Amino acid sequence: MYRTAFLDIPPLRRAAGRVRLPGSKSISNRVLLLAALCEGETTIEDLLDSDDTRVMLQALAALGCELQPLDPTTVRVRGLAGRLAVPSARLFLGNAGTAMRPLTAALAVLATRQGGRFELCGVARMHERPIGDLVDALRQLGAAVQYLGREGYPPLAVGSGAPAGLHTAAPIRVRGDVSSQFLTALLLALPLAAQTHAIVIEVVGELISKPYVDITLRLLQRFGVAVEREEWTRFVIPAGARYRSPGRIAVEGDASSASYFIAAGALAASDAAVTIEGVGLASIQGDIRFADAAQAMGAHIEAEANRLHVRRGRWPLRTLDLDCNHIPDAAMTLAVMALYADGPSTLRNIGSWRVKETDRIAAMAHELRQLGATVEEGPDWLRVHPLGLDGRGWRAAALRTYDDHRMAMCGSLAAFNPAHLPVRILDPQCVAKTFPDYFETLWTVVEADAADIPVICIDGPTASGKGTLAAALAERLGYHVLDSGALYRVLALAAQRAGLATDEAALLDPEVAQRLGAMAAALPVRFDGGHLWLDDGDVTQAVRAEAVGMAASRISALPAVRTGLLALQRRFRRLPGLVADGRDMGTVVFPDAPLKVFLTASAATRARRRHEQLRARGENAMIDSLLADIEARDARDRSRAVAPLAMAEDALPLDNSDQSIEESVQTVLGWWQQRRPFAAASGPDAAQGR
Repeated sequence: MYRTAFLDIPPLRRAAGRVRLPGSKSISNRVLLLAALCEGETTIEDLLDSDDTRVMLQALAALGCELQPLDPTTVRVRGLAGRLAVPSARLFLGNAGTAMRPLTAALAVLATRQGGRFELCGVARMHERPIGDLVDALRQLGAAVQYLGREGYPPLAVGSGAPAGLHTAAPIRVRGDVSSQFLTALLLALPLAAQTHAIVIEVVGELISKPYVDITLRLLQRFGVAVEREEWTRFVIPAGARYRSPGRIAVEGDASSASYFIAAGALAASDAAVTIEGVGLASIQGDIRFADAAQAMGAHIEAEANRLHVRRGRWPLRTLDLDCNHIPDAAMTLAVMALYADGPSTLRNIGSWRVKETDRIAAMAHELRQLGATVEEGPDWLRVHPLGLDGRGWRAAALRTYDDHRMAMCGSLAAFNPAHLPVRILDPQCVAKTFPDYFETLWTVVEADAADIPVICIDGPTASGKGTLAAALAERLGYHVLDSGALYRVLALAAQRAGLATDEAALLDPEVAQRLGAMAAALPVRFDGGHLWLDDGDVTQAVRAEAVGMAASRISALPAVRTGLLALQRRFRRLPGLVADGRDMGTVVFPDAPLKVFLTASAATRARRRHEQLRARGENAMIDSLLADIEARDARDRSRAVAPLAMAEDALPLDNSDQSIEESVQTVLGWWQQRRPFAAASGPDAAQGR
């Protein structure tokens, strides 16, 4: 997961490949709560691993529920059998509506009947999301629910600490036109109070997001409670209702998350399809009907039982005028697809967007305008006018995400724009709410032209701090890193292990040089999580040995070695970008890089830094000998026949003799921002990720 202030997505050209969806958030949190409330043990498979499910798991643990993780997506839950295991707790639920609303209802029922008091709170945005209609319904039951802040909003306290009776004879009335989660919360909670007679829930106003209520009803049935539904206005929980574990239950892949990859397949011109695994058209999730809307716009979709294959069909996409009540979350993806249509598209009946993680109608309208679009909005509708498929009208934009995962994922689809402009996503880590690895997954099925993938080159003499600076920049930008010096050290280590001599006399032998060149071309090396791997072995520490470094310097002068490594180095240019350090990154390997930095420091400064590094590792070295070695390497690098050490003509010099690493990082980031199109488009705050 990216933890950067912003993530720049290069222009995307093609999409094809296979995606395995994470588990559905809506199903995951419902199943977790049901498993906690029922008797017996339930093994939940393919559970979503995200912020929202983590806060639910933490809350259930705080309530005394026994949880046994079996792997990252499987957990065994020993249910509480409808009994409170603790009399009180304070639960932090982040911005997870699927945790806050159902837990409020369930704890209100249990605390009133059995005696207890619980506080539920979340992040600042959660305290702006209305819950008054659910509280009003719970108070009809006689449940004690108290606002701890602003009336109508969390945080809340439920229960008074003393047991009391619940009033279940009369129908419980709840509004349905603000959020379907209020009804879902009551449906999940009231079977705990229906032991002697049936309980009726009546919906006031039109029920929105009906498919999410249907998910609730289907899962209730899996756990032994069959609720009778009369249209979408009256729900009857039978007398004697009791939750029973199904033993084992698998969570479907998230249909809302599928929408982004359906859209990618529809937008990208590719011969092959984007294959989405984990959900099919028979899914119990209402958002699977997004596939119908995408097909109506022109996407070509082939379906299997648990798999979808998507590719571009009609182009441009057809305009759309759709009542989106049945796909409230996935409809956000349609708003971005509308940019590629042949006329204005209107999304209707989306009033629930106003009370989600952010006001999604206002947020989507603002960010699409940042891209250059004309957008109209109303209380519960959005009209998006397309941008030209000839590329005119599109603007490079830094898109705000409002701490809303779906804004970030939708925004990524703007990178398919025909103007071939990059897109900046601010606060990309907000996708952790439902799809922590969204961007990493996206890179596996989309492609960009190599020339569009940005590279920052950090060249300079030995021991100038290139690797440290490059790693820090890559971390700030969310880019890959290429330590070319490490490649030469890995090759030197591989030669050493193969018994191949690399002293100066041996390197005069053409056969040795040829063997080293062949080894370089096929070097099985990778960077992963800050570690360096040769085949399946971690060689991060081994390549730091001074002898290996000296051998690397000698073999780097061989033309056969440099030729062998050139193609390998260029393959590191991958989405979303690369920071490459070495001695010829900007002059030979990536001459088209948009930013080249030549990092240097005096030989004495570099010798002192190397001496400090060696002492920190417990190695002995004489600073005079280190200085002599550095000066010898400099001379050898400057005079070698192939790619001698030299500053590229368009490189920016940076002498870091008197700079800290952070100062150097800020200098280069400042240069980088000046070369990106986003600052001018969106202002300095957006460029800095604020």
